[in-house]
Amino acid sequence: MKTQVKALVVGGGAVGTSIAYHLARHGWTDVMLLERDELTSGSTWHAAGLLPYFNMSYATTHIHDYSIKFYKTLEAETGLNAGFSVVGNLRMAQSRARMDEYMLYAATAETCGVPYEWMTPDQIKVRWPLVRTDDLEGAIYHPTDGYINPADVTMAMAKGARQRGVTIERKWQVDGYRWDGTVWHVTCTKMVEKGGNLVPSDEQVVISAEHVVTATGNHAQRTAGLLGIKIPAIPVEHQFIVTEPDPALVAYRKDHGEHPVLRDADAKWYVREERGGWILGPYERNAPARFEYAVPDSFRADLFPLDLDRIEEEYMSMIHRIPSSEEVGLKDDYNGPICYTPDGNPLLGPAPGLRNMWLAEGFSFGITAAGGAGHYLAQVMVGGEAEIDMASLDPRRYGSWMTTEYAARKNEEAYEHVYILHHPDEERPACRPLRTSPAYDRQKARGAQFGHVNGWERPNYFGPVDAPESYDHDARSFRRGGWWQHAVDEARAVRETAGLIDATAFTKHRLTGPGATAFLDWFTCNRLPKIGRINLTYALTAAGTTRTEYTIVRNGENDYYLVSAGAWHAYDEDFLYRAIWDKEDEFGRINEEDVTTRWGVFALAGPKSRDILKTLIRDAEPETALSNKRFPWLSARQIELGMVPVNAIRVAYTGELGWELHHPIEMQNHLFDRLMEAGEPLGMKLVGARAQNWLRQEKSYRAFGNELGRDATPLEADLPRFVDLSKDFHGKAEMEAIGIRSKCVTLLIDGPEDADPWGREALYAGDRRVGRLTSGGYSVAFGKSIGMGYVAPDLAVPGTALQVKMFDTLWPATIVEDSPYDPANARIRADG
Repeated sequence: MKTQVKALVVGGGAVGTSIAYHLARHGWTDVMLLERDELTSGSTWHAAGLLPYFNMSYATTHIHDYSIKFYKTLEAETGLNAGFSVVGNLRMAQSRARMDEYMLYAATAETCGVPYEWMTPDQIKVRWPLVRTDDLEGAIYHPTDGYINPADVTMAMAKGARQRGVTIERKWQVDGYRWDGTVWHVTCTKMVEKGGNLVPSDEQVVISAEHVVTATGNHAQRTAGLLGIKIPAIPVEHQFIVTEPDPALVAYRKDHGEHPVLRDADAKWYVREERGGWILGPYERNAPARFEYAVPDSFRADLFPLDLDRIEEEYMSMIHRIPSSEEVGLKDDYNGPICYTPDGNPLLGPAPGLRNMWLAEGFSFGITAAGGAGHYLAQVMVGGEAEIDMASLDPRRYGSWMTTEYAARKNEEAYEHVYILHHPDEERPACRPLRTSPAYDRQKARGAQFGHVNGWERPNYFGPVDAPESYDHDARSFRRGGWWQHAVDEARAVRETAGLIDATAFTKHRLTGPGATAFLDWFTCNRLPKIGRINLTYALTAAGTTRTEYTIVRNGENDYYLVSAGAWHAYDEDFLYRAIWDKEDEFGRINEEDVTTRWGVFALAGPKSRDILKTLIRDAEPETALSNKRFPWLSARQIELGMVPVNAIRVAYTGELGWELHHPIEMQNHLFDRLMEAGEPLGMKLVGARAQNWLRQEKSYRAFGNELGRDATPLEADLPRFVDLSKDFHGKAEMEAIGIRSKCVTLLIDGPEDADPWGREALYAGDRRVGRLTSGGYSVAFGKSIGMGYVAPDLAVPGTALQVKMFDTLWPATIVEDSPYDPANARIRADG
């Protein structure tokens, strides 16, 4: 057995074998895979093997697309049939809202090149007469997917890995990890059979590996304990049943090919053909999380006791949809663990706080995702970055605040929501509220309808004060929901009077020490601000793409306050820490403090914002304290508002005159009350995130996770004014080598009267797809829909006429100049 390898993969399910295979395919031949039992003995063995394309995530859609195409090539490479039945996938809709969901999904699918067809109930009935269609609105059909044998595809990838030089060792359990600063030392124990159980023997080896990937499936909590980190991957029970042969299906098959996979999302199940009968897989309510702390040693390729009463509703709805199944008996039934994460996306990427440790955990659709997960993770490990932005799957999207209880309850919710309508404005209720700013109750009393960002409660919009508990749910839609008019009113207030936004969730770090200036100058691409000034800048990946956006406030020669997106706290923090570790010897001592929870933030913006602050500021000359002369745009000052010391920054993400008011969080309620007293008589409104999102698009302000990410450079985002090419910085050469593959633009859209784009839609020039939106919404300034996105550089010219695909219809769109609202920034620079 080898004891030194380039990369060690821990876990021999479909995901682990795919990673080992793809690392070798990408050039790392010195790879070893360890499995504590037999290959496929985890959730892989009892998976139904479905390969659904359907996913609202751009990155995950690419991953699924790669898998489906890759699995079709395995037999030619390995000689093993992976058991892929390309039977198609019919996803049915019982309501117009469900069809709207499919049309929004199709927009994402189209940007990834995924084929699909629309079908009417009559077309379904003619083609598949066993399906009852009288209560359907329609369906979306994927002709190129189907289902696969999980064991067969895993064994095919394992053989392909061996052919490429990978070593696979079975019956070895990892019992310890130790990093010595250069490599990982992984303690492994030989497992032996004893009385039907798998138990540790006395035989141990230590394997040295430059890189380690954990793909431990249901054992993720054990892995987390060994590594001393948190991994919010916990299994949930999933039941499915297999029926006896259905005579009607057997008769159908005499003259037809295999029946497609059926999904009735409104009934919360999938059904596929199995040896003349049917497999029913429901996603019911109240499926419990299991193994919250560890998998028992006695649990191998085992199952849980059945709870068929829990899925009775779904079983009866199958009979309704496929009437011939009513008289068919049950043949087999399964209840096994499937790992989930709080948002349903896997954890794929670097382990937080650890060097050369990679996670591939929490795959609820592991067979579908395995091929693509291996491919894109190998791109990151071998080449530094993947060709798609993997941030939405990054393990560091969850912070240290997350607990086992939180993960278990949210994972149960994610399971239950597999087939619940995925509104783009959905807000799932489990484990909320959890992280709240002090002003939470005051805002709630004023009608705040909250979303959650990295666990924080953040107002999305402000509805009626006396709204019932169900109001926010009722307000959701794939079109302009009940919240839309409230957001319009809030956006207009910012443009006409003033708006107050709670931005406490911002990520905030302080960097000091003799090495801070040299480090930040290397770490970010823009020139550093002068003392008392601020600057917007970007930290790049090693591949030259955008890794993080920062607002940097310079308080002293080597004293900096960094503000970044609240949704990416742990993600940004980990990246910053790693860079400091790498460079402290070169630049000198750097002190880093995470001060996120010390400081609350209110953003006050609008033409009357200065008048509001004048009534509160304590200054020898209050009338001039906030003037351009004493407090110019893009500067920072320490001021006093009433009894609250405030670090004020003159900047506004909405593009109006405004300030960010960073204040001691324990004084937030006092400051909130004083701002409301001063602002309401002048027409100030409380404003939520949705209106703010619209307003920033009117100014063409890019958002991290939308326009900014690891698949585009700052120059492709069309932000050359924030890139100082006269200096050297991390990722500069790589950024310049990429060039401009596509370019970010802003578009005004003449869309449907009852809907706006969500930022997932395809862009067309005639009948040619030429790009995609990354943001969308409504513009109060222009009275029509607005969006931002990427197109080929030759099209990125103001005045270019394009079309946006919404609800399966092409709508006119025009590329406009950057910052179409107040392009000269006269309003944000206004004096007074």
